Amino acid sequence: MKRLTTTALAFLMGAGVAHAGCGIESGTVRILANDFDSLGIVLDEAKACAGEGVKVEVNMTTEHKALQVPALTVSPAQYSVALVSNNSIVPLLNKNLIRPLDELVAKYGDSLQPNQLIKIDGKTMAVAFMGNGQHLFIRGDVLEEAGLEQPTSWEGILEAAKVIREKGIMQYPLAASDQAGWYLAAEFVNMYLGMGGEFFEPGSAEPAISGEAGIKTLEMMKALTEYMQPEYMTVTSDEMKAMYLSGEVAIMNQWGSMVNGHIDPDGPAPEIGAATILAPAPTVGGGSIPAAALWWDGFTIAKNISDADAEASFIAMIHGIRPEIAQKNPTAATWLMKDFDAPETARGVLGNAAAGAKGYPTSPYMGLLHTALGAELVDFMQGKEGAEQALADVEAAYRTAAQEAGFLN
Repeated sequence: MKRLTTTALAFLMGAGVAHAGCGIESGTVRILANDFDSLGIVLDEAKACAGEGVKVEVNMTTEHKALQVPALTVSPAQYSVALVSNNSIVPLLNKNLIRPLDELVAKYGDSLQPNQLIKIDGKTMAVAFMGNGQHLFIRGDVLEEAGLEQPTSWEGILEAAKVIREKGIMQYPLAASDQAGWYLAAEFVNMYLGMGGEFFEPGSAEPAISGEAGIKTLEMMKALTEYMQPEYMTVTSDEMKAMYLSGEVAIMNQWGSMVNGHIDPDGPAPEIGAATILAPAPTVGGGSIPAAALWWDGFTIAKNISDADAEASFIAMIHGIRPEIAQKNPTAATWLMKDFDAPETARGVLGNAAAGAKGYPTSPYMGLLHTALGAELVDFMQGKEGAEQALADVEAAYRTAAQEAGFLN
């Protein structure tokens, strides 16, 4: 089994290099990426490399995970660059769709540091430029109005939500990205890690989520929904942002990469931004680590493209993540670039890392379990079945998929 080895999750620092005119002589750069603010900053810089025969095209979409494998399987690949994170790189590795980057790093990555280089079996397969994770966004003014101290555990958040409701401040003070599918599974992963759970039997692809930690995870997820709007099963991170900025939500676990959009003094709700407290993700179940997975975001280069396009793509992305970009946009993300002086806006993600939060699992079969979680936990969250049955359904669905993929007999 291939394993990721990197110190990127330590969130220390990384670097890029700047070239006059990006230094690309020819080629076509075609980038597939997720759609959120901080990635847009990087990709706008990469697009600046276009001109004089060089084309740079970008597709930012929340459907990128569904698109990446088929798009990179064709030859030539539809995209020359795929932006990835801990989990989304795994399908590309399993299908052998991305190329080693060591030669390009040696040629154009003079100031890239070791912690940015995502190694697979000793080869650099991705370059990380951003740390990420979900952490607490809290309305400090609402806490003050309710006479509450800042909660640091999910149990404390439940108590705070009850007080906020009872005092008539907000009927639904909590929110989570519980939309059925990827988001719901990610919420389970966060909470389960906080509970100290293990996803698989040691050294095996056998699932191990149906024990006490799994049951407690689901019980806490369900308990929180009492203080969420009734349509909580439709909420994504983008919708959660809109709810927060409209003044409907007081406490939520939101992505660090979205901080700037929440606290922008020139944004739609500067007063809410000014009142926002950014803190590490809460603990749960008496545990000591944040209930949130650590993530990195980075870029890969497609295998099924010409060497000229690969080189052009690498240079464009290095231009997009040069140190000046982090320095000009310090609140947009927890950047990994060289000399990045982390501001208060990065304290949530950095706090998660400092408090011992675990990285999102990168085993080749974790994606199958994530898919099963997102599909099979819906009935439980809607009150149609118990926790034990829901977890049994997840494991059954996962086993079927894992057998088809050859991970289980």
